Order: sequence, then C-alpha cells, then structure tokens
Amino acid sequence: MNIPPPHKLLDFTDQVVLVTGSGSGIGAGIARRFGEAGASVAVNYLTSAEGAKHVVEDIVGMGARAAAIQADVTKAEQVNYLFQEAGKQLGAIDILINNVGTYPLSSMLDMGEEEWDFVFDTNLRSTFLCTQAAAERMIARDYPGAIVNITSIEAQNPAPLHSHYNAAKAGVLMHTRSVAQELGPHGIRVNAVAPGLIWTEGLQESWPEGVARWMKAAPLARLGQAADVADACLFLASPAARWITGANLLVDGGVMTKQIF
Repeated sequence: MNIPPPHKLLDFTDQVVLVTGSGSGIGAGIARRFGEAGASVAVNYLTSAEGAKHVVEDIVGMGARAAAIQADVTKAEQVNYLFQEAGKQLGAIDILINNVGTYPLSSMLDMGEEEWDFVFDTNLRSTFLCTQAAAERMIARDYPGAIVNITSIEAQNPAPLHSHYNAAKAGVLMHTRSVAQELGPHGIRVNAVAPGLIWTEGLQESWPEGVARWMKAAPLARLGQAADVADACLFLASPAARWITGANLLVDGGVMTKQIF
C-alpha cells in the first residue's frame, strides 16, 4: 500500500471532486475547501447560478480548476447528465460529496404529501441516485474512490417540526452504512458527516432563542462554520481515512455528548 507522507494527506491535486448543491451554504464551503486543497471541483447547483459562478471564480483564483453544472439531482436523467458533463469538463469523478438538502419546518399534522416527498427526494433520493452513478463509474474504471454524505445530528437526535427531515437524514445514515458494505470490496469508501448548527447570515437575528440554546448546550460554545464541515469531508475523502468506511463523523461542537434526561 502506498501511504502518502503526512504533509501530502490532504493534497487533492489531480483529483476531481463533485459537490452537489454547492452554489451556496455548506456546499459552497466544501467546494472552495477542496479547490484550496488542489482538487478540480464540479460545482453542482439547481437555482443558485450566481452563487455557483462565484464559487468557480474563487476556486480558479486559487489556481485549481472548476466548473459550474446545473442539474436537479433528484432526477436520474439529470444526474447522468451531471456526471457526463463533469467528465467532459474536468475528468472522471474521483470523490463525490452528497451535500444537497432542504430543511423546512412543518408539523406532522399540517404536513402535506408533497412536502414530505420533496424533503425525501432532496435529501435521500438524491444521495441514492448520485451514489449509484458515482459507484458505477468508479467500478467501471477500477478506481477506489470516496463518497461522503452530509447527514445531520438530527439523524440520531430528532427535533420537533422536522419529522420529514429527521427521517430522511436517518435514511441517509443507514444508506451510508449499507452502501459501505456493498462497495468496500471494490475499494470504494462511503462515509458521512453529521453537522450541528452551522452559522448562516442572519441566523442570530432570525432565531435568537435557538442560537442561545445551542450556545448553552455546545461544549465548544460556538456555532459551526462551513469550513468545519468541509474539513471533515476532506479528511474522510483523503488517504488519512483509508481504513475508515461506514462511519458517521459528528461535527457539532460536542452537542451530542449532552445528557438527554
């Protein structure tokens, strides 16, 4: 086994990374961080065209390659297009980050079927479709790639008004573990990152009581940053995690260590 020296473990030069839903938010942070590590990055978006453009410009400004590709990753034909287009512009996908997701608030009693389906399609169906597409291509070229799925601490610790989101992210977690078993013999590692509350513009103003509860509960006493999630993805996609598969890495400032009764 060729094990890189420590200073090379997070060097992604000559590797191609696809990050779904990376025109904004956590996905944009993940894409930028991989670009900073030397990777060529396929920046997938659906509606955030301007944001994706800026992410690509930032990555190119770092000296890496990037391409913005619009595709609805809840639809199989568009996922196929996404992988084909990424291959044309950047090369075959070596690393897949299943980041795309949605996070609406709705009580179970008021929730309609369309909202339930939308949350499951965006969070879980997209993970299945992109993982299948990536795995088929990795196996065809006999490449031991890496797949990282973004779950949530709510996959293990449910929150009210999130029954659809909680269930979908729990599904992503179980899918991660199951697929890790199936793809391990091909040398493909599948892991997950479970973020806690991540800072976004205006969060403290729009949800002050939630932020206050978080700050009280988190041993590290701060909100997460997109870079915190991104660096966990870099680790799990790198040779530093070469004997890790089926894991779910909590990136939550220690919130999940709290006693629940």
